[in-house]
Amino acid sequence: MSTIGKAARSLRLGWSVAGLAALALVAAACSGGGSSGGGLYGGGPTTTSSAPKAAAAVVDVRGSKLGKILVDAQGRTLYLFEADKAGRSACDGACASAWPPFLSSGAPQAGSGVAGSLLGSSSRGDGGGTQVTYHGHPLYYYAGDSQPGDTTGQGLNQFGAKWYVLASSGDKVDTD
Repeated sequence: MSTIGKAARSLRLGWSVAGLAALALVAAACSGGGSSGGGLYGGGPTTTSSAPKAAAAVVDVRGSKLGKILVDAQGRTLYLFEADKAGRSACDGACASAWPPFLSSGAPQAGSGVAGSLLGSSSRGDGGGTQVTYHGHPLYYYAGDSQPGDTTGQGLNQFGAKWYVLASSGDKVDTD
């Protein structure tokens, strides 16, 4: 093989390796990490195993097209799962990948418009940490929400029950 042929082959191989490395970096960036206030938009938990345990979670209230709803400190929508019973999560495995639990390393904190007396927490049965609850409902993000304020998980029927955003009262916002 000529010197030019060897150089071209090495260049193609180099670009292939660089492309694989870039793909690995993108996959790693999308796989989770961040702080408990992190979440889906910029590196938060996508599975219970990558859930951060840095600081106490903050629950806040923000206006949306569905009215005033519960959000985290960054404005990301929080949901309840109707299959949960007695404050315990019924969502793990693939469910927790699509609906990552809202976790906290300490006592959850009430933001403006949130009743501190309705805040609580529950240990996850899958060993995935301590999940924030509100009015007895474990709270979740939805992986389909791409930015703060999105409510694309509202009313979805997945993993055996429906998912809803919550009003500041702790009740589901049902638009059905």
